Amino acid sequence: MMAPQLYTHAFNISSVENRRLCINGTPWIWHLLEECVENAWEYWSVVIGLISIVCFLFAALPQLYVAYQNGKVDQALSLGFLLCWIGGDLTNFIGCYLTNQLPIQIVTAIFYVNMDVIVISQFAYYKLKNQKTTKCSINLKNFCVTWVLMSITLCVILPSQLLLRNQDQSTVLEASKNTLGMIEMSGFICGYVSCMFYLGSRFPQLYKNFQRRSTEGTSYLLFALAMMGNCTYGLSLVLKMPAAKALRNLYFLHHLPWLIGSFGVLFLDIFMTAQFIMYRKQNKRRPSLVAMEVEPLLVNDEDS
Repeated sequence: MMAPQLYTHAFNISSVENRRLCINGTPWIWHLLEECVENAWEYWSVVIGLISIVCFLFAALPQLYVAYQNGKVDQALSLGFLLCWIGGDLTNFIGCYLTNQLPIQIVTAIFYVNMDVIVISQFAYYKLKNQKTTKCSINLKNFCVTWVLMSITLCVILPSQLLLRNQDQSTVLEASKNTLGMIEMSGFICGYVSCMFYLGSRFPQLYKNFQRRSTEGTSYLLFALAMMGNCTYGLSLVLKMPAAKALRNLYFLHHLPWLIGSFGVLFLDIFMTAQFIMYRKQNKRRPSLVAMEVEPLLVNDEDS
């Protein structure tokens, strides 16, 4: 997954200041995201950004289903991939929170972390189950069910709490410029750390697939939705780039870690796609080769 910081308060403009400046903005976008959109480029940037969020929200579900079907998730997915994935989503959430991002961004980041924990719990459950530790498997299964219920509860409660927090923005205006600068810098650093985690997550999985010469037990939809999400995410940032040259460089630097992360992971997922295509062809050839080898043996047995 990639960071959902699609609508950052660029150039340190607070929500209250932005509300005063936003006169001709699109109403539904302002009420939903508190984002001031006054032209077609910014409008499509927001729409494409929302598509990106939807892609990331549902990316893990196909993998959960495939793992439930075959029970080989511990053999298919790399633990390094999962740990880097949750590391990226955790630092992304911290960055969103420190920079006081919009409620929808923070809730989305929390949802990502919850999904990561569910995937890792499923990984650990089948790892223990395949090792025939029945007692631990039952306990872990109960933990997974409990975590899902907690995740649903958090996704219901947190939006209302975040909206209440964002109603009082006067404290932001009263804060000193130095404090705001340090918070923005912390969020910026978290963005780069998150970028490194996301980029690093693909290498363990690529190596695991290469070692097995197979992608069995792994859902390609996981990576297909991630590719679609990263592509639309990066495009949404590019579309919102300011027309003025003076602001363009500042905007580019402000969003650089998320641009590197989105397009970098997209590039690595092309190699992942190539592995799925290559190893699927190899797996189709293997049954025919085995049949050709067994047939002469059967003929010889009948002759004897």
